[in-house]
Amino acid sequence: MKLRQSRAARFAAALLIAPVALAPMLATPAHAIIVFDPSNYAQNVLTAARSLQQITNQITSLQNEAQMLINQARNLASLPYSSLQQLQQSVQRTQQLLQQAQNIAYDVQQIDRVFQQKYGNVSMSASDQQLVADARSRWQNTVGGLQDAMRVQAGVVGNIDTNRAQMSALVGQSQGATGALQATQAGNQLLALQAQQLADLTAVVAANGRAQALQSAEQSAAAEQGREQRRRFLTPGSGYQPGNAQMFYGNH
Repeated sequence: MKLRQSRAARFAAALLIAPVALAPMLATPAHAIIVFDPSNYAQNVLTAARSLQQITNQITSLQNEAQMLINQARNLASLPYSSLQQLQQSVQRTQQLLQQAQNIAYDVQQIDRVFQQKYGNVSMSASDQQLVADARSRWQNTVGGLQDAMRVQAGVVGNIDTNRAQMSALVGQSQGATGALQATQAGNQLLALQAQQLADLTAVVAANGRAQALQSAEQSAAAEQGREQRRRFLTPGSGYQPGNAQMFYGNH
């Protein structure tokens, strides 16, 4: 009897509790119930991963573009060193020495005129004094040409120290260049230095050639003048009287 009463009491309690437990479920709308969908979750994760990869790729692309701009800026950077002024000064010093050539300048018209007057055929009507004066003038031209050549040589030797310093500086700038433009500009200045050295070498060759040409011209003119003076000396009535020469010998 008691057992039946206990079961009845529990059943009654369950009936009382059931509406309370089911009340929240009945009050919640059907669409608000959260249902886990593994397939949808996996798709969302894959989409998020792809989006993250795209963002990462964009960041990498921007970094590459930024680095490219930095490299371009370096390549376009100008060399902060110029040897142009020193090279121009060296060239000007050599040119000034050439322009200071004595008696006969490096001028075609003047050379033609002087050679016609001083180094051409000796005039048979010229006086002996004129012949002597012309010979002395030619000698002065030769000596002046030799001196000019030595002065040009000394000037070129003086440029060696400047060229050495410029070469060392330009090589250092070339090795430390941060971009293609700086390296190219350093190389161009090295070429300009070589051109200046070739100009000095040309000046030395020209000065030496001028001195040798004047010396050879003087010798040729002197030989021509010598023949004319011998002709005059041997011409009858020129004042030379042949005679017997008596030699004196000492007693042995």
